[in-house]
Amino acid sequence: MTDRGSVARRALGLLDLTDLSDDCTVESVSDLCRRAVSPHGHVAAVCVWPRFVRSAKEALAGTPVRVATVVNFPSGDEGIDDVVTMTRRAIDDGADEIDVVIPYRAVLTGDEARAVGMLRAVRRVASHPILLKVILETGELPDDATIARCSRLAIAAGTDFIKTSTGKTKISATVEAVATMLSVIAKTPRTVGIKPSGGIKSLDDAARYLAVADRIMGTDWVSPSTFRFGASGLLGGILDELS
Repeated sequence: MTDRGSVARRALGLLDLTDLSDDCTVESVSDLCRRAVSPHGHVAAVCVWPRFVRSAKEALAGTPVRVATVVNFPSGDEGIDDVVTMTRRAIDDGADEIDVVIPYRAVLTGDEARAVGMLRAVRRVASHPILLKVILETGELPDDATIARCSRLAIAAGTDFIKTSTGKTKISATVEAVATMLSVIAKTPRTVGIKPSGGIKSLDDAARYLAVADRIMGTDWVSPSTFRFGASGLLGGILDELS
């Protein structure tokens, strides 16, 4: 297999196939779930708005594909009670994974307690085996030190993954932000995964993120339990390469 083919094969099983478009419909979600399983293998998960979790779960019944959804999304500014209620409802509807936006603006104004309180409240509802991913919105953070600080806050609150972005801001995932996040993960005594998300559209993009993970964490570290791509446009390139 060519190098591009190897990247494609590797990336397919790491993909959180995503539709968080404002005009998403039940039909869109049905199509997303159909594309999640191909002759070349299946993605790790589909990620949809909370109102579509039940539909996605039904569409993926009998497959190994997990269902992820988002809360406190995309602003990061919703009230804790509302976010907890949404999380509980999504889990009741069948969500296997919860992606929650850290209240990053609170962190930037010095109110780390609010941010940590939100994450811990969601973690209590989304207890294991539910997978919790915390979105840092790295493109809105001013520097690497703040990205590292938010990473540590999320990990201290019990998250399973740290994730770069909502995909709704001008700057989404960057290799530099992911390297900073991985450097924090590398110093963490328990296993924490990473999810580059937003603006990842090509196999070349995927290869760059995989390379930085291999360099910092070792070539045996990346797996669906430690690494995900959040993307809507990457699957086409993967399947074109494998066909």
